[in-house]
Amino acid sequence: MLLEKLSNARAVSGDESAVRALLAEHIQKYVDEYRVDALGNLIAFKRAARKNHSRLNVLIAAHMDEVGLLATHIDRDGFVLFDKVGGIDDRILPSKAVWIGAARIPGVIGFKPRHRSTEAERKKVVAYDDLRIDIGAASHQDAARVVTPGDYITFATTFTPIGDHCVRGKALDDRAGCALLVELLRENFPFNFYAAFTTQEELGLRGARVAGYAVAPDLAFVLEATVCDDSPKEHEQSPTTRLGAGPALTLADRKLLADKKLTRLVADTARENKIPFQYKQPLVGSTDAGELHRARGGVPSAVISLPARYIHSPAAIISLDDFNNALKLMRAVLPRLADPTGFQNNAK
Repeated sequence: MLLEKLSNARAVSGDESAVRALLAEHIQKYVDEYRVDALGNLIAFKRAARKNHSRLNVLIAAHMDEVGLLATHIDRDGFVLFDKVGGIDDRILPSKAVWIGAARIPGVIGFKPRHRSTEAERKKVVAYDDLRIDIGAASHQDAARVVTPGDYITFATTFTPIGDHCVRGKALDDRAGCALLVELLRENFPFNFYAAFTTQEELGLRGARVAGYAVAPDLAFVLEATVCDDSPKEHEQSPTTRLGAGPALTLADRKLLADKKLTRLVADTARENKIPFQYKQPLVGSTDAGELHRARGGVPSAVISLPARYIHSPAAIISLDDFNNALKLMRAVLPRLADPTGFQNNAK
C-alpha cells in the first residue's frame, strides 16, 4: 500500500529526499516528464489526453514534508538537545520514542519522572528546550560517534490499520494528499496536468511559492490533511471536521480565501454524485494554496482535505472512507474543468 510506505518514510521539512524518491518511482510511468527544482519540489507534467482538449493548465499540489525535530547539540553526558521543525505542541514531546539521522539511531525524549517532580512541576508544560533525547550514550564522545548536530529526528511510529475503516501513522499530513495525487496521475484528463509534490510546507509554504511561480497554472487544487477535533468534549461545540464524514472543503483560512467558482464546482459535483463532503469549520491553519493563489498574476485555488485526528503528533488517524471519497470526488470534478457546461457555468 503506497500510503503505508509514504507514512513510514522519514522526511522532515528540508529533508524530503526519501519521500521524493518513492513518489518518483511510482509516477514515472504515468507522466510525460518530471523534474526536481532547486528547492526540492517534485514537479510532474502530463499532457492533455485528447486532441480537442482544453487549453487549461491545472496544477494539483500535495506537500511531502512532515513536522519533526533537528539535533542541535550533544551535552557532556551524551544527551541530545534539539529544536522543533514545524508546529509541534510541547505537550506531546515528553517520553516519545524517536529516530535520529539517516541511521535511525533510536532514542527517547527524556522526562523527569513523577516520583522526582514537585506538584508545581507536574501542573506545567515542559518547554521543548528543557527536554533532552536519551540515546543510551555514556558521554559526549559516545553520542558523537552516531549523532551529529543537524541530524533530522522523526517520531518512531509505524503505520497501522486501526478499527475497520481507519489507519494510524505519522506524517499523514500530508502523505495522504501525496497518495491521492499519485492515484490521480494514473488517470487521463482533457487538460495539461501538473502535479507538484512540494517541500517545506510546514515551515511556511516555501516549496509551493516556488512551484506556483514556475508552473504558472490557470487554476490549482491542493490535497491536504486537516484538523479533526471531533472527540468528546465537556461542552458541546462544532468540530473543525468529523472523521468519516467525507473530504472537507476549505472556504477560508489564515492565508486563503478559496476561489468561490472552484469550491462551488466541487460541492455541486459531490452532491450530484452523492459523495459525502463537509466544510472545514474555523478559519484556522493554512495550506500550499496560500502561496499558490498569489503566484504571478494570481491563480484561482481550492483545497480538499482529509480530516485527521491528532495532526502534528507522533500518530494521526484518518478514515480510508474519507480517502476513497476524496479520490472519487476529484475524479468526478477534474473532467468538468474542461467542460463548458461544468466549470464555466460556475463562473458566476
